[in-house]
Amino acid sequence: MTGIARRMGARPIHEERDRDEDRPGGGGAARGTSSPGATGRRWRSHNLPLLLIALPALLALLVFYYLPMLGIYIAFVDYRPARGVFGSEWVGFENFDFLFRSGDGWRITFNTVVMNSLFIVATLVTALAIALMLNELRDRWKWLSRFYQSILFLPYFFSYVIVSYFVMAFLDPDRGLVNHAFGLGQHNWYAEPGYWPIILTVVSVWKGVGFWVIVYTAGILAIGPELLEAAQIDGASKWRQIYHVILPILTPLIIVQLLLSIGNIFRADFGLFYLVTNNSTLLYPSTDVIDTYIYRSMTKFGDIGMASAAGAYQCVVGFVLVVLANWLVRRRNPENALF
Repeated sequence: MTGIARRMGARPIHEERDRDEDRPGGGGAARGTSSPGATGRRWRSHNLPLLLIALPALLALLVFYYLPMLGIYIAFVDYRPARGVFGSEWVGFENFDFLFRSGDGWRITFNTVVMNSLFIVATLVTALAIALMLNELRDRWKWLSRFYQSILFLPYFFSYVIVSYFVMAFLDPDRGLVNHAFGLGQHNWYAEPGYWPIILTVVSVWKGVGFWVIVYTAGILAIGPELLEAAQIDGASKWRQIYHVILPILTPLIIVQLLLSIGNIFRADFGLFYLVTNNSTLLYPSTDVIDTYIYRSMTKFGDIGMASAAGAYQCVVGFVLVVLANWLVRRRNPENALF
């Protein structure tokens, strides 16, 4: 029987058993088992360095994000600095009631949601379009594609202090380029709230689109060339290749961007709405958002309880929107959900 096994290219059973017993941890009843101490040492050797690397970020997350959540208590008291946080009078939901009864709550909520929705849609469409164009350009002039990528990414590092001066150079009533180029005289753009949703959308896209262009470009470069070649052989035009090959592969990236953006839809960029608009009171009907309202409540009116109520409302509704958006994505495609 052993001779037949050797002629068929198989090893005899006793040789296989001897080799198994020679392996570390092999043989006998101990095969496939290990002591708890060895398992613990193996876990520590693999995971402890990673935990140490992540420790500074986890501590920063705890100190700057989770510990301040205890301050939500201030939203439910009539805070007086002389009495302290726990010595101030408990008023329940009175701060929230005044916030919405005065009409400010609905106005800042509407402005925040509408403006951020414009930013999300405009950034998504612009970033996808530019990434697709750079991909076509890369096949012909690779150096030019990299140059455009760098130029687009540069504004991402500018602070809104610098951006506000750029905008003022265009829109200043006396020396603005727009007024001089179109012969508008001394038109005061900082007194016209109707124009600013468009102006702020353009500024937001110009500043932030470069980051998402790089993300989508990396996603396009990860697509196997054989997929596009197969579509080309089948006679698919460039538009059909984009629609049937590239966009379906980029869908997980698009969903991640949308989920992250929806999570911040109640958190407006303070620098954009405060500095770029020069904090003009005439623009409040269209540019006053939750973050600027919180800042103004604390600095001008000294109403810390009202500011805390607006901040708590912002956080709770933002959290609910993230969970809801993720639930909708999970119902349609569980693989694309964040959690």
